[in-house]
Amino acid sequence: MSFPLLMPIAGALTAATGAGVVCAWLGTPLPWMIGPLVALAVLQFSGTKLRAPPLGREAGQLFIAMALGLYFSPAVAREVLVHAPILAALAIGVFLVGVASSAFLAWAAGVDRATAYFASAIGGASEMVTLAERNGAKPDRVAIAHSLRILVVVTSVPVAITVLGQTGTDDYQPIAAPFEPTTLALHTLAAIAAGLAWKRLRLPNAFMMGPLFVTIGLAATGAPLSTIPAWAVNAAQVLLACNLGVRFEQRFLREAPRFVGAALASIAVMIALAAALAIAVALLFGVIPATALLSAAPGGIAEMAITAKVLQVGVAFVTAAHVLRFVIVMLLTEPVWRFFARRAVR
Repeated sequence: MSFPLLMPIAGALTAATGAGVVCAWLGTPLPWMIGPLVALAVLQFSGTKLRAPPLGREAGQLFIAMALGLYFSPAVAREVLVHAPILAALAIGVFLVGVASSAFLAWAAGVDRATAYFASAIGGASEMVTLAERNGAKPDRVAIAHSLRILVVVTSVPVAITVLGQTGTDDYQPIAAPFEPTTLALHTLAAIAAGLAWKRLRLPNAFMMGPLFVTIGLAATGAPLSTIPAWAVNAAQVLLACNLGVRFEQRFLREAPRFVGAALASIAVMIALAAALAIAVALLFGVIPATALLSAAPGGIAEMAITAKVLQVGVAFVTAAHVLRFVIVMLLTEPVWRFFARRAVR
């Protein structure tokens, strides 16, 4: 790789790591995710041209998935299965929150309903952009909306939960295992193989879902596993933050100011509706409020699951809720849009 290409990557890693160190020293919530993400967003919006390291997103997802999978001991896996109806209700509820928010975005931004719909679908950003292109929406607007959604959710939800004093209530603990380099190396190889297999099958979010499922399978069957060092999880968060942070560009504010403002307003509506859904689930099913809030939060799997881990809030439940929601959103988003489109034509 040439020197001109290395400098933007080195700059992004330096800024992200520095921001993480400062936030960790200050004791802010989720320091290794929020600090780097905000720092890079500010730099990018100011006109700095930074780049994420190649395969950084995949490496970050891989180690976070491995760390989260350790929570699924045999007892916890059975507990999650018992709560499957609640998880399904949350997943469908959050999907409907996205549909409702799209109506607000279409009105506030003055964009076509297709663009508003795919920009508001609470699924993976890259997958929603692909669906948007396939269904005649504006992919650049969809990409902007999803980048802003992750930024707002990651920087607001953990802070809100911390301010409400809901941290440290986690009933689920990761498998108590010593650090075993050989075991960890074998586990990492298995996770990489699962990610590559998932990708070869053209399944979405390959290096999150593949390693997560293989780790859950190993943990749930009682296979011997090594703990994941804290520095590896922190580094994974920095890599994910780099990948998200460099997506922001100054041209967003220059070329689509109305859409950016409307997207931020619709994200606020989305968070409010998701919070209402979480409160209803907590009251109806006796779920810990913070666990319900993180399970319903309109963020990504990796970001919300690692938030649950850092804040010690129902990690297995939150991870399972977001995995199931990801599957349901991927299955329903396009068929539901085509149903609405056919009705509009008629």
